[in-house]
Amino acid sequence: MRTPPLKQLKTFQVAARRGSFRAAAAELCLTASAVSHQIRALEEQLGVPLFERHPLALTAAGVHYLEHLDGLFARLESVTQQLRQRFARSVVRLKVPAFFASELLLPRLSDFSAAHPDTDLQITTDIGAHAEHAADADVSVIVGAGSWPKVRATALFPQAFVPACAPRLARQLRAGSAANLAAQALIVHERRPDLWDRWAQRLGIDAFNPRQLIRLDSMAAIVHAAEQGVGVALVSAPLAARRFASGRLERAFDAELATGESYFLLVRPDDAQRAGVCALTAWLQREFGPAGAAA
Repeated sequence: MRTPPLKQLKTFQVAARRGSFRAAAAELCLTASAVSHQIRALEEQLGVPLFERHPLALTAAGVHYLEHLDGLFARLESVTQQLRQRFARSVVRLKVPAFFASELLLPRLSDFSAAHPDTDLQITTDIGAHAEHAADADVSVIVGAGSWPKVRATALFPQAFVPACAPRLARQLRAGSAANLAAQALIVHERRPDLWDRWAQRLGIDAFNPRQLIRLDSMAAIVHAAEQGVGVALVSAPLAARRFASGRLERAFDAELATGESYFLLVRPDDAQRAGVCALTAWLQREFGPAGAAA
């Protein structure tokens, strides 16, 4: 049997990862019907169904196929980048959370650029809900508990959240007890809806029922809303350090919620040998690892 076209395999991989033909179509700049047609053609050539429809879900064969395709595409991407490194300009693809990029990475990136003028960087901040080292990234910075098979994972610093808000509101709140937070509008991260309950439990606060919840889908939006006096937010303490120092944002209370997660630097072993990747990972560890944080 002929090997299926690479275009169909890539379409299947993206659709399987996204869990949606429509989302895959947006990423691949296709129509949803074109994605569906390519998947159907691939299934007909293979002679096995890869997706269950209504609702859309991978079959056992689809799960098995995706596991192998992820590795193959990762290897293909790595070989392609190695070819570029040897015969063209060095390009390193870095994937980081958006708020990490704006608060920590970009303010210091000029130092790396000055030290490595021959290395081009492609930085992506589109981190999905399921944190993983994507096939289209050479280096990733991801929040997690440290369980990523087949990649090198280096801990940078632990994640922790602290209640924060505009300075005027912070001064009012610090005059009372933490339980008084329930009388305020609390800003909630859509992907971490349990954080306020966990923070209250850490302080031994029972029956924590805030008068209003405002849900937002990014840490950048949450911090901006807190600065504008919209309410009180649980913000990433290590990422918001510059905002605390500037006075734009203040801690409502000092008690932090340690999640047990950390920011990790991920790279595949094959990619780690490339000069550009090696230089970037070494710089990221110096800047944001334990030694950099201590400095």
